[in-house]
Amino acid sequence: MRKFLLLFNLFVVFVSFSQEVGERKIPVDSLFREDQFYFSVTYNLLRNTPNGYSQYSFSSGVTLGFLRDIPFSKNRDWAVGIGLGYSYNDIKHNLKIANPIGSEYNTYSIDNTYDKSKLRLHYFEIPFELRWRNATYESHKFWRIYTGFKVSYLFSSKSIFESSTENYTIKNNNELTKFQYGPYLSVGYNTINLYAYYGLKSNFDNAKIDSNSLGLNSFNIGFIFYIL
Repeated sequence: MRKFLLLFNLFVVFVSFSQEVGERKIPVDSLFREDQFYFSVTYNLLRNTPNGYSQYSFSSGVTLGFLRDIPFSKNRDWAVGIGLGYSYNDIKHNLKIANPIGSEYNTYSIDNTYDKSKLRLHYFEIPFELRWRNATYESHKFWRIYTGFKVSYLFSSKSIFESSTENYTIKNNNELTKFQYGPYLSVGYNTINLYAYYGLKSNFDNAKIDSNSLGLNSFNIGFIFYIL
């Protein structure tokens, strides 16, 4: 009988301890952040274009970088983010940028006789954003809405025009706008998110076509991926 009572008491203690452990909640880390590397792939639609302007094939845009997450709400679902990144745009269009022999200025025209006509732009960028997400310390699968503003600096460019009669390659055209800026938005769940950016300044600063300002504002739409 004594052995039975001893075993029964041990069983009660074990069950009580198990229930206590099972009911104990995992503590939430009040210091967790969503520091993230980001990578986007977009289609570059040009706005504010001259008459006759068109794009062909796929004008791609790629960005990558790192964002530092700085939460400011008690449950850490609101934060600001600031980062540093790189952006590349490969625009395929019917704009001919030429530099005739003997001329110190570039000329701009719409020319559909191209075999290849591209404008490649490389930027350093600094994004700053306001972030909302329903993330928790226990799960990194969550909904997010990030809206922000970024400033970009053009550090390298190259335009190419090739046809059966003409070939022009111009590097670091000084008529391209050096500093770009504009708002962006990313919305989605977990790793994959929809992304859109609009450049408030035109890609060309002083260039003209048919006595009118050339314009061409970038409008990028696509997907952005966040990696912790």
